[in-house]
Amino acid sequence: MKEAPRHFHFLGICGTAMGSVAAAMSERGFTVTGSDENIYPPMSTFLEKRKIALSSGYRAENIPANADVVVIGNAIKRGNPEAEAVLNRKLFYLSLPEVLKNYFLRGRHNLVVTGTHGKTTTTTLLTWIMDFAKHQPSYMIGGIPRNFGQGARFNKSKFFVIEGDEYDTAFFDKRSKFIHYLPELLVVNNVEFDHADIFPDLDAIRTSFRRLVNIVPQNGMIVLNGDDKNCVEVTRDSLAPMVEVGFSKNCAQRIRDVSYSAK
Repeated sequence: MKEAPRHFHFLGICGTAMGSVAAAMSERGFTVTGSDENIYPPMSTFLEKRKIALSSGYRAENIPANADVVVIGNAIKRGNPEAEAVLNRKLFYLSLPEVLKNYFLRGRHNLVVTGTHGKTTTTTLLTWIMDFAKHQPSYMIGGIPRNFGQGARFNKSKFFVIEGDEYDTAFFDKRSKFIHYLPELLVVNNVEFDHADIFPDLDAIRTSFRRLVNIVPQNGMIVLNGDDKNCVEVTRDSLAPMVEVGFSKNCAQRIRDVSYSAK
């Protein structure tokens, strides 16, 4: 593209993450349109309040002639009429993680929380800690934290806390979403076999985490579960400093004197 893109068309715009990013792009001054087969409140209301034109259902003619970029959601598969139109017409397209990387994460201090279990809870806790410390970070969480009332916030903070999902990026990019998130601080909660629809075995998942670990800069940091042998294994060759947290004696930060209650 010769000029900076101004018009973004989102396929699957009513997904929680897609809608949040589409709204943030609109608030930054970009023209945003989108299509989805499931357009209903609260997401439809959320988008319409921001003057984002929505098309119900997927049809090739929904893609505006002047769209600079088509953002293709993870739920979109080959055979989708608009996805096929994008390919046939040789339009420029990106995945949602690529949009996040290029328009929201680049140049920031990104805190990426990963792991088979506990991502949403840990991301929420980390965001709340950063917020309480008056950093007011941008964030994207795969849930609705009670403290914030919404799953995403995009502001001008130099910090961005994001839940890093190991699921694949799009039909045209089978790498894990988190590979696009430019981690400076990487949290690895645990690594287990999951998502059998895209990963054939545990080693495939470990490979995906190793690739993520490999892009953490030397002036960054990895915080990992030192009690999880898979976490230890996938981070073994990291050039970034690491802190192991857990109950084991080998952990630099040991968890002690834990008590549980129903509260």
